[in-house]
Formats: sequence, C-alpha cells, structure tokens
Amino acid sequence: MTPDPIRPTAARALRAFLLVAVVAGTPLVHAAGEVKAVATFSILGDFVRQVGGERVQVNVLVEAGGDAHVFQPSTAQARTVSQAQLVFSNGLGYESWVKRLLQSASFKGTHVTVTQGLKPLISQSSGGQGNDHGHGHAHGEADPHAWQSVKLAQQYVSNIAQALCKVDAQGCDMYKQNAKNYSAELTRLDADIATAWAAIPVASRKVITSHDAFAYYARDHQVRFLAAQGTSTDAQASAQGIARLVRQIKAEQIKALFVENIADARLIEQIGRETGVKPSGSLYSDSLSAPGGTAATYITMMRHNTQALTNAVKGR
Repeated sequence: MTPDPIRPTAARALRAFLLVAVVAGTPLVHAAGEVKAVATFSILGDFVRQVGGERVQVNVLVEAGGDAHVFQPSTAQARTVSQAQLVFSNGLGYESWVKRLLQSASFKGTHVTVTQGLKPLISQSSGGQGNDHGHGHAHGEADPHAWQSVKLAQQYVSNIAQALCKVDAQGCDMYKQNAKNYSAELTRLDADIATAWAAIPVASRKVITSHDAFAYYARDHQVRFLAAQGTSTDAQASAQGIARLVRQIKAEQIKALFVENIADARLIEQIGRETGVKPSGSLYSDSLSAPGGTAATYITMMRHNTQALTNAVKGR
C-alpha cells in the first residue's frame, strides 16, 4: 500500500503548531477531566492538591525550600503559566512578581487570590524590631502570612474549591467534598495546637525568629514572636534593630531562638553568639520541606513547628 503523502506533512504541521502555541503562550486543549493549575509557592500548592485531588494537575513555581519574597520566575515557568487554566496566588503583596509574570506569559486563564475575603493583620509599628504584638513590618501594611493561622487556612481552602468549581463544573461535587474533609482535618489540627500551648504560661511564650512571618500564629495562640527582619526577607535587618533585639533577649531571658528554612542562618547565629542562646532548630515559615521531610505538607509543617516551639519555650 502506498503511504499517504499527506500524513508526514500533517504531522509536521501539528508539531509546528504545538511549538508556536507553547512559545506564544496560546492555551492548548486540556485533557478531559484534568484541570491545569499553577500555585505560586509550596504551601499553597499543597492546599490546591488537597482540594483538587486527581482531577487537578498542580505546578508549583517556588518549590519547597524557596523564598517567594525574592523569587524570579524563569522562561520555562512562564511557559507553564501560559498553559494553565488557573493560577493561584496568596496576594496581600506576598508575590510582588505575579502581575509581571502573568503579563509576560500572556496568561488567558483565571487568576485566583486565595486570601480574597480575609481580614489581614495590619502593622501598627515600624519594621525590623521586636514588639509586643509580633508584627514588626512597615506601618499600615497588610501581613501576607495568613496561612500561619489554621482558621484562615480554611478560608484558603474554601476559595480554592470555589475557583475549581467555576472552571470544572463536573468535578465540583468532588472539590466540595475534598474541601469539607480537609477542613475537618484542619479543625482537629487547630485544636491540637491549642492543646499543646495550654500548659505553658502566656508570659513564657516568647520566641525569636529570622523574619516576621508568624503574627497570625501569634494572635491565635498568644505567642510573642520577635524578629530582626520585617515581613519580607527582601529587607535587610538593621544593626540598630539587631542590637535592640539582643538587649531584649538578654533582659527577658528568652531561650527559644529559631532559624527559618528559607532564611540565611547567619543572622540567627550572630544573635545566638551575642546573647549566648543556642538556636533551637528550624521552623518552616513560607515553605514546606522537600517530599519525605518533616514538613512535606501544611499539616505536618504546623505540627512540626508547634512541637519545636513548645519544646524550646519549655527549655527542652
């Protein structure tokens, strides 16, 4: 049988179309029953996976261990964004690069800000120093780290389910059920965290961290967090702010000193040397651990942090 001379030409034309589509950012046809989603950072990626299940393919831009405050997207990641139906971001100024990325990728899908409807904490103090409220970012700015409150994480989950339902009506019942099940797990998690702190006097709940990422956790559980940096790791800690923090640690005999998994350990090590306080370990603030690690999911991250914090405050 004589080969059809049209087939090789058609195949070449299809390959050419696919190449042009990827380069130009033209959305390709998605497989039936599969939603292509992008999450800006690893914690948010876990939320989307918990709700989306097998119907949603999730790509994470800032992988585990990365710092979304200072992230710079690659050309390959822009192509991934151009092919997505949904892009989930935290908002509240956390990912300053998102708008530029969506524009450069010629993104045609739906951008979902998962903190929509939340009432963020607003700083009443200047940045770079410890204070009584655990804030320490620029006056009047919203603190973006709302996921550190398990109660607010439940609102993230609800917003994600609603967004998925809008682009995939057939999967909506499953998304709602997944969100309901996961929210129940988060309710149990929040109760367990409260129980872990219950035996510790409020006056003893004092912790030093690299940057001010735990104000929501502080509010929920009456923990006083002090940090040399503000809410963004992009800002440098001042020598004056560090000196003030060192004096405060000595005066109040604070023993819980932590490095964050996304931060340069040298700042905390310097504070440790100047105060004589040995760092108590690592906390996960803005990122999960690598798969198989101690904080590979949001729930294990919050449990790890709570155990580390309560043990350090108790002097263990």
